[in-house]
Amino acid sequence: MESKDKIRVLHCVESISSGGVEQIRLTLIRGLKKEKFEHKIICTWAGGPIAEALEKEDVELIVVGSFKHPFEYKKHLKVLDVIRFFKPHIIHGAIFEGMAMSSIGGWLGKVPIVILEETSEPSKRSRKAIWLQRLFVTGADKIIGISPAVVTYLIDKAKLPKEKVLLVNNGVPLPNPVATREVEQLKFELGISEMDFVIGSVGRVYNEVKRFSDILEALNIIDRSNIKFLLVGDGPDLNKLIEMAKGLHLEKQFVPVGYQQNPNLYYHVMDVFCLPSAHEGFGLVAAEAMLHHIPVIASNVGGLANVVVDEETGFLIPPFSPNSIAKKISRLMEDNHLRKKMGKSGFNRAKEKYTSKRYCLEIENLYLSLLTDKGIEFDTEKTVEH
Repeated sequence: MESKDKIRVLHCVESISSGGVEQIRLTLIRGLKKEKFEHKIICTWAGGPIAEALEKEDVELIVVGSFKHPFEYKKHLKVLDVIRFFKPHIIHGAIFEGMAMSSIGGWLGKVPIVILEETSEPSKRSRKAIWLQRLFVTGADKIIGISPAVVTYLIDKAKLPKEKVLLVNNGVPLPNPVATREVEQLKFELGISEMDFVIGSVGRVYNEVKRFSDILEALNIIDRSNIKFLLVGDGPDLNKLIEMAKGLHLEKQFVPVGYQQNPNLYYHVMDVFCLPSAHEGFGLVAAEAMLHHIPVIASNVGGLANVVVDEETGFLIPPFSPNSIAKKISRLMEDNHLRKKMGKSGFNRAKEKYTSKRYCLEIENLYLSLLTDKGIEFDTEKTVEH
């Protein structure tokens, strides 16, 4: 099929690094059949494994540089040049800069369909930013909220038109099977014994948001040498966490392994997953942990409050509360039956609600329905990869 016969989608995001937004874009692009869809991505910066993975999917990454303000015309002229060359049927923007590029570029470039996506739970967003978001949504066909909490924010606080707001929960791929010998080898390499109880977490190490330091403080409260904290992720605050662990005499219990493009194997080492974020739009890694049959301890904030069912798939705790984390870890350490029960319940919930296949199907249905509404006809046979 020639390129002109494909549905052309121009994605606009901020940076392509190692965050959840760009991971979801990669998941979507992999999930929609290449013979039916063509994608390009405009971003402010690109680098790292996800950027490399996108390029392997034959997706062109067009870097326009950072925005000084949302209406920086030179940046929007670059976006407009891409639109004139690519002629997208759909422009789909996420994060504030991505929404600005999609809204303004979509209007100036007369793109038939404009979709915005709110990927955070911006409870502290300024009045000016809320006003700008309302302005961006004026020319959009839909704005996606990635969790019920985000949808509530968009309707109740941002006061966006209800008919334009759509819930599409994020999704993660089902994990591939892992051989027991691979898990045993990884444990050996990490210095984790069969007697150790492993608390795991995954994410960019921005401690102000992710609050990984609260897990270290919880381990200090519990004061048991056989508890290990396995952290998969990199970021500007990693060295501070390493120094904090040394200060608490937890350096032998803290196991940071840096960024891993495929953390699947590392989940198999974890007994409990903990995500004590200060705020979270969705919490992709919580759903990933649930798909690995791991009970999740998470802050009762944003999307996490919807992903995790308290006392069923894990525990919801107040944010900024190492004492609460310590209590829940201790309870799960002492009750193997409860861990297995929560792990099974979490898997069933994540498989039903939070898989990448379900996410891609919902986005595909949105694309196709909007195309039909605009009188742009394509073969509506399902195009999601199986």
